[in-house]
Amino acid sequence: MKTRGHQGSGGRGDGSGRGRSGGSGGGRGGGDRSGGPRRPARDPARNAAYDVVRAVDERDAYANLLLPRLLRERGIKGRDAALATELAYGTLRGLGTYDAVIEMCSDREPDPDVRDALRLGAHQLLRMRVPPHAAVGTTVDLVRLRIGQGAAKFVNAVLRKIGSRTIEEWVPIVAPDPAADPVGHLAVAHGHPRWIVSAFRDALGPGGGRTDELADLLAADNARPLVTLVARPGRSSVEELEETGALPGRYSPYAAYLREGDPGQIEAVAETRAAVQDEASQLVALALTRVPLDGDGDEVWLDMCAGPGGKAGLLDAIAVHGDLAGLDSESRRAGAARTVDGAGGGSDVDSGTGVSSGSGVESGTGVSSGSGVDSGTEVSSGSGVEPGSGVGTGSGIGTGSGVGTGSGVGRASGSEPGSGSAEAFPGGARVLAADVQYHRARLVWETTRDATVVTADGTEPAWRPGVFDRVMLDAPCTGLGALRRRPEARWRRDPAGIAELGKLQRSLLRTALDAVRPGGVVAYVTCSPHLAETRVVIGDVLARRDDVEQLDARAYLPEVDGLGDGPHAQFWPHRHGTDAMFLSLLRKRP
Repeated sequence: MKTRGHQGSGGRGDGSGRGRSGGSGGGRGGGDRSGGPRRPARDPARNAAYDVVRAVDERDAYANLLLPRLLRERGIKGRDAALATELAYGTLRGLGTYDAVIEMCSDREPDPDVRDALRLGAHQLLRMRVPPHAAVGTTVDLVRLRIGQGAAKFVNAVLRKIGSRTIEEWVPIVAPDPAADPVGHLAVAHGHPRWIVSAFRDALGPGGGRTDELADLLAADNARPLVTLVARPGRSSVEELEETGALPGRYSPYAAYLREGDPGQIEAVAETRAAVQDEASQLVALALTRVPLDGDGDEVWLDMCAGPGGKAGLLDAIAVHGDLAGLDSESRRAGAARTVDGAGGGSDVDSGTGVSSGSGVESGTGVSSGSGVDSGTEVSSGSGVEPGSGVGTGSGIGTGSGVGTGSGVGRASGSEPGSGSAEAFPGGARVLAADVQYHRARLVWETTRDATVVTADGTEPAWRPGVFDRVMLDAPCTGLGALRRRPEARWRRDPAGIAELGKLQRSLLRTALDAVRPGGVVAYVTCSPHLAETRVVIGDVLARRDDVEQLDARAYLPEVDGLGDGPHAQFWPHRHGTDAMFLSLLRKRP
């Protein structure tokens, strides 16, 4: 995954560090590797990290899915797993910066496999506490084993030059002048594509886009986040999670922070009574439930992009008078996940560095919990939705499309999809959960436990309009708000794709507004602060409707400061310690 061309121009220095690749540069890189080839010592952590970086570069693999599998298959545990995790994800986060330094220290363009090894070595030299001789020596050994002796000599020379300066000394040399090009300077200094830095500056708004706060935001993207858990009310509690060593969350009454360890080993998580879910993701769901409704009834809720079920699971648990329906039409997001809280376009999941409780959760250990849902499990659909006949009373995952919410949706009591009977939920609430992909519907069913689940497409609604009391639309987006959890995503995204995403987001929002009843509320949510995915989408859709009013979302999150000037709410990692989640609350006029 090449990064050159993403960064600001300039900053090639005086060329003094660009001797021939086989030269004998000095400095703290040290370690003359003279003598004949020798068999490198076994180094499972660095080999695994190298394989991940190569796979991302060569075939656009997803690091948060690949690394847990490699660690599991190779039996890498404990400190080696933690080292592999930091090496892989730290290297991927800093690609732009490391490439600029490598270019300065090399007299030719390295081959892709050699470049990835240099990136790995640069991360150890510039951002880790690995002794310089060990960073150089182990990387050279890896290259000698995996590529060859000639490449090893080249890597030795380049890394010794890289190690001759600290990262603080390299940035002024390789980055544009901060006075002449502040965005370009920050892009190189913090390893972000230039277009993303510009987008973040615009989203921070007047005053918020000053250079020091923008730098804080970019630095937060490069910091390893804590794993955040949600105690689903009525099923678990923060107190129960505290007994496992977790700390209470900062804002959400259901949040707890896990400082270390594999969340999949926690009993409440393994039993889906708790889950991994970013605190901002919890709060946007909570805000939707806090809005008073106009008119009578609060019985049927819809989650239009429910897969794989993080927000759906929380909404289902906190519903008092109403219940939840869920739908999702973006297959990649939950299709790759193996638990109900897998990685996706939203930010229901801490999915950063290789510890997986089904999707790759960052906790520094790189251990897979093995607690995922087998999406290949056969689930009966015979008692779900009959095409064109409304919602059935069974608990199965139906595949019909003619979903009519006025025909007696019930809370299923069966223990397996496709079995059991439906009982009326206290207060008359009705349950419908839907997803366009069957395996995603299975994940939603596992999360919500009690919902009737069907497959349906949010752009082609399978229900009558105006029947839902509350609608959650966690729209497919670029995921720029969760870059700290998905290290290579910043290099994978292309600004050209935002226009197509915007069309989908507008279509889904129109569907959501049509689905809600007069007096009901829609929450439009993205895990991206990009204005083209947030305020612009809201403005374009509302400009064509006179039946919707925008509420001040901040009023329903009184425990959180720094959410912006309103009426929307924008979370930030450097302000709130959460993903950069956007929330707009829209009420359909009675």
